[in-house]
Amino acid sequence: MSSKLEKYDRLYEQIKAYVGSTDDIWARLATMEAVLHHKMQAFFWTGVYALVEDELIVRSYQGPVACQKLRHHTGVCWAAMKSGETVIVPDVESFPGHIACNSLSKSEIVIPIRNREGHLFACLDVDSDRLNAFDREDEEGLKKVLSLLYD
Repeated sequence: MSSKLEKYDRLYEQIKAYVGSTDDIWARLATMEAVLHHKMQAFFWTGVYALVEDELIVRSYQGPVACQKLRHHTGVCWAAMKSGETVIVPDVESFPGHIACNSLSKSEIVIPIRNREGHLFACLDVDSDRLNAFDREDEEGLKKVLSLLYD
């Protein structure tokens, strides 16, 4: 197992201990963001955008001030929400329609989040100030952490 996956496993256990006190999804997500943001060195911005009446609205985040509402149906978050799949962008400058909430962001990973019934309702958005900061190990680790939403 890679050291990155081992770190996600440790963070999973830490977050599991924190989120057990409430079933509130937004409180759990905010806690996940805080731990991930402060423990993963490459995470420059870590947040959740919620789908509210066909708009993606920032719900909570760690890092610099964010876009409050994302331009309709453009950018990495919308691509992930439309496809229902994780989107990993090694260089945001090469992503058509990328929304630059902060010019220091260089790479990004977005993971759609589903409710218990399987419907998309939000996405976890992580930006890095480094190129090529994210890979499939990040996707695997972040999905494992997100599994704690319903445990």
